[in-house]
Amino acid sequence: MDKLRFGTAGIPTCTKGDTIQGIKDVRKLNLDSFELEFVRGVNIKKEKAPEIKKVAKEKDITLTCHAPYYINLNSDNPKTFHASISYIANSAIITSLCGGYSVCFHAGYYMKSTPSKAYNNIKEGIKKILKEVQEFDKKIWIRPEISGKKSQFGDLKETLKLSQEFDQVMPCIDFSHLYARTTGSYNTYDEFKSILIEVEKSLGKKALIDMHIHIAGIEYGAKGEKNHLTLKESKFNYKDLLKVLKEFKCKDALLLKESYKKI
Repeated sequence: MDKLRFGTAGIPTCTKGDTIQGIKDVRKLNLDSFELEFVRGVNIKKEKAPEIKKVAKEKDITLTCHAPYYINLNSDNPKTFHASISYIANSAIITSLCGGYSVCFHAGYYMKSTPSKAYNNIKEGIKKILKEVQEFDKKIWIRPEISGKKSQFGDLKETLKLSQEFDQVMPCIDFSHLYARTTGSYNTYDEFKSILIEVEKSLGKKALIDMHIHIAGIEYGAKGEKNHLTLKESKFNYKDLLKVLKEFKCKDALLLKESYKKI
């Protein structure tokens, strides 16, 4: 990608219409990225995708997506495990048809598993996801997201390690989630630098110029993330984060979660 692009996670709050109108409104807001939010399911039909792709290209809007929230690749229920694989794979296929390049998702919960066991289960799930997706698209990124709750799989080290296992996997770096998950750490200029240094060390320079980033205001407690806030309401230090992203010459999509509205 050519630069760090800013956009909304979901349709902007000013939009009165569907995804296509949301993309047009993102451009009117002088933003250049848009995340399809498949919160309760993949609700864009294949027939609609070419029109979305056309409008996004005309408006120079980069597309990503967030797979449905009802996902747990560490579930001991086979039905849930396989449904999670389908949700993520279908999200990737539809996003690809829309012209998007990246799909992020919350990988699952530790539940009664050790972190090591959860990691292996989720790794196996991603292997199955890639098998389905690669029959259709060998380039779209599959991105486990850094999660905000301590009960969720997905700290920085886990997402980086998973990304090292597969050629088509990269992390979705949610800086606000990491801040909440660590109950207030990773919120200074030097701490933000340490994250990007670790990303580059683990995955190479490419990981900094082909990014999928989330930031938002966020409230946390002893167990991590409680709820999202506007950036102004939160103590999340987004100004220093932006300075670090500029210093490291990061590129691709940075999605602002506070503008979220369900599709």
